[in-house]
Amino acid sequence: MEIKKLLIRTFGGNLKQIVEAMEENFLKETEEIRIRIGKPLFIFVKKKEYFVKLDGTVSHKEEEAYFVESNDVRHTLEKASKYSMYAFSEEIKNGFLTIEGGHRIGIVGRAVVENGLVKTIQNISALNVRIAHEVKGCSDIVLQYVVKKGNFYNTLLISPPACGKTTLLRDMVRQLSNGKKGLFLGQTVGVVDERGEIAGCYKGIAQNDVGIRTDVLDCCPKAEGMLMLVRSMSPHIIAVDEIGRREDFVAIESIVNAGIQLICTVHGNSLEDIKQKEILGDMVKRGVFHTIIVLTGKQRAGEIETIYNEKLEIVYQK
Repeated sequence: MEIKKLLIRTFGGNLKQIVEAMEENFLKETEEIRIRIGKPLFIFVKKKEYFVKLDGTVSHKEEEAYFVESNDVRHTLEKASKYSMYAFSEEIKNGFLTIEGGHRIGIVGRAVVENGLVKTIQNISALNVRIAHEVKGCSDIVLQYVVKKGNFYNTLLISPPACGKTTLLRDMVRQLSNGKKGLFLGQTVGVVDERGEIAGCYKGIAQNDVGIRTDVLDCCPKAEGMLMLVRSMSPHIIAVDEIGRREDFVAIESIVNAGIQLICTVHGNSLEDIKQKEILGDMVKRGVFHTIIVLTGKQRAGEIETIYNEKLEIVYQK
């Protein structure tokens, strides 16, 4: 569905009328829409920030912006959840809703905690609408280094936030799943999509193209999900986004020892950052990852800065 039509169906209050008045081509390039009660309405397009006016145009002047009302947030949440917040309770307690098309609405407010765990979020005060963009072919350069003689090997993607690591990971999954004529055969890929950002599942169906041989375990903790996929779906490759907990690394060791290949991402600014991490740094130094890719994202999503081999030697530099 076109992004403008989807947002019109999703937004409530004055936000619906604002989106109706906005230029469709402008919305196609949108990355985020920030909706905070009592604050200006923001939109981010190609990494640039704009204030949105009541007539749907944009400005660099705060005083011209539309200031969000509580009804805008309430009606948008009602429409996004199909008037059944209870049906999305599991997602809400994790701080987001996934809507049709694989787009995600981040949520903040008052966290209700029970036995040390977040049970739900109430008094929601702000939303962050993140528009999912597929960039097919953005992993072409990377695949030359991660696939050798038709075989894929363990790969780690290092990236600062908002530099396109998930976009790159998604395209790698798609291409590895589909295969590339003359280069490599399609592989069975298992995706543990804890936050619903890789496949963007809506009602269990992937909204993003993750390939014809890909199985998605949606909204499942990474460590548990990786082991579940090994037991249930016999993947050749497992893909996960944003590893970091101790249990993630325990699961990764089990997977690697079982001969299953892995693609995973981690937040970081450089290889040196990662080498300082207690467990992951040791795995990197031991050569667990055949290829380590560092992203920069300065000019476009998924932009590659440096690629290292398992000996931590530079094999590609922008």
